[in-house]
Amino acid sequence: MAHTPVPTEPGENPSRSPRDSEHDPALGTSSADGGGATKAPAPPSEGKGSGGPLDTYFKISARGSSVGRELRGGLTTFMAMAYILLLNPILLGGKDVNGDQLDPAQITTMTALAAFVTTIAMGLIGNVPLALAAGLSVAGVVGNQVAAEMTWPQAMGLCVIYGLIIMLMVVSGLRERIMNAIPMALKHAITIGIGLFIAMIGLNKAGVVTENAAPGGPPVSLGPAGELAGWPVLIFAVTVVSIFLLMARNVRGAILIGLVFGTVLAMVINAIVDISDKTWGGGVPNLPDKVVDSPDFGLFGDVSVFGGFSEAGGITASVLVFTLVFAGFFDAMATIIGIGNEAKLVDDKGRMPGLSKALAIDGAGGIIGGVTSSSGQTVFIESATGVGDGARTGLSSVVTGGIFGLMLFFTPIAGVVPDQVAAAALVVIGSMMITQVKHIDWDDKAAAIPAFLTIVLMPFTYSITAGVAAGVIVYTLIKAAQGKWRDIGPLMWILTLAFLVFFALHPIKEWLGVS
Repeated sequence: MAHTPVPTEPGENPSRSPRDSEHDPALGTSSADGGGATKAPAPPSEGKGSGGPLDTYFKISARGSSVGRELRGGLTTFMAMAYILLLNPILLGGKDVNGDQLDPAQITTMTALAAFVTTIAMGLIGNVPLALAAGLSVAGVVGNQVAAEMTWPQAMGLCVIYGLIIMLMVVSGLRERIMNAIPMALKHAITIGIGLFIAMIGLNKAGVVTENAAPGGPPVSLGPAGELAGWPVLIFAVTVVSIFLLMARNVRGAILIGLVFGTVLAMVINAIVDISDKTWGGGVPNLPDKVVDSPDFGLFGDVSVFGGFSEAGGITASVLVFTLVFAGFFDAMATIIGIGNEAKLVDDKGRMPGLSKALAIDGAGGIIGGVTSSSGQTVFIESATGVGDGARTGLSSVVTGGIFGLMLFFTPIAGVVPDQVAAAALVVIGSMMITQVKHIDWDDKAAAIPAFLTIVLMPFTYSITAGVAAGVIVYTLIKAAQGKWRDIGPLMWILTLAFLVFFALHPIKEWLGVS
């Protein structure tokens, strides 16, 4: 009997059979148990659940999940991203144009508060397993570029403005149309690239891949001197191998079990061996001196929305806003696409139902981050750890957000999980996300070349936006060179022009006289 080919999106692998989709990680077939061969259910009808009000509201059964998996996934996500409570005060710890600095304790409180509000909102309104906190790319821009040109309240005012711009894009439907305009091959490539990016972050946090300080040598090396050294790296290795072994045995909650095991092991070793706190990095596995601490809300509302334009000048402030919009918009877009695929929340064209709500909350995160002086909130890539442990609904986000709320009073506990343990989860999730490589038609140059650039540039440049930008530009140019103008679409042309401006931002700033 002759086989009738199934129509595919440009760049999709035509050799895939309908049976292949049963085990398709791009459609969320990674085990809901954190690994193994568990087959994910068919795409949800989003109908009513049968397990009571909670099940009906969050569509838990309809998405092939359970309350236990959502609780576990929410806790796993928090453990993977708890480091932001320690890292954000460092990112925002510099001096502003007047030499003033933000209080670290107040930043920690505001970081937990903003993550609590935005993540709870994402769970209750968006009903997706996405957690939000202070975006590293946004916080980096605010701490290193924006604050150098204006005061801290004015810098946070620009966060409010960039959040308002993204909200306008959501309300107009432009942001969702942009995401849906990206071809399926690039969406797969974005997920793969994010997987490698996550793994790279994990390997770097663990001290496995480090910057090579030797002159004339390669840019990175194995460990600080070409070899692995120290107890923390060993704990990372034990933790990541433990998770992989649990996944191979199809043990439910493999990632969470591995994180708890690694943290306990680190605490035991740290109590026996004399290890410097600096060696651990962000989190030190010591029993905290005190469990409860009073939150300091002194930075709440300390924001000047338009003051930065008078302080730094209209052109400089506008360029900084443009930079923040790019950092927040496309990092979040790529993360939502990647995790949406992994959680099986997309249809066969890569579109996610209810996407507009998730995008609106992500946009509101910029405003909330500015008002709380914690910098713009955005979807965290570590949400993939919860998805890898079974999370499929907003209930897991409610759990993650609720724990951030508790951290307002239990901040010392967040510092118990060392970077090396959290890094193990990132490497594991990276290994799960790159399985989508089989869904790209590598014989189609219009799909293969942009996908390759997207995949490699994300980890190699440490920038999700750079990978997306390169993929979009090259895809458009190749399609145009092939004479397939109709395959591109007007939004892809607009994106291409915007990304060209992004890559040319440095000479443009020099031409405008912006420092």
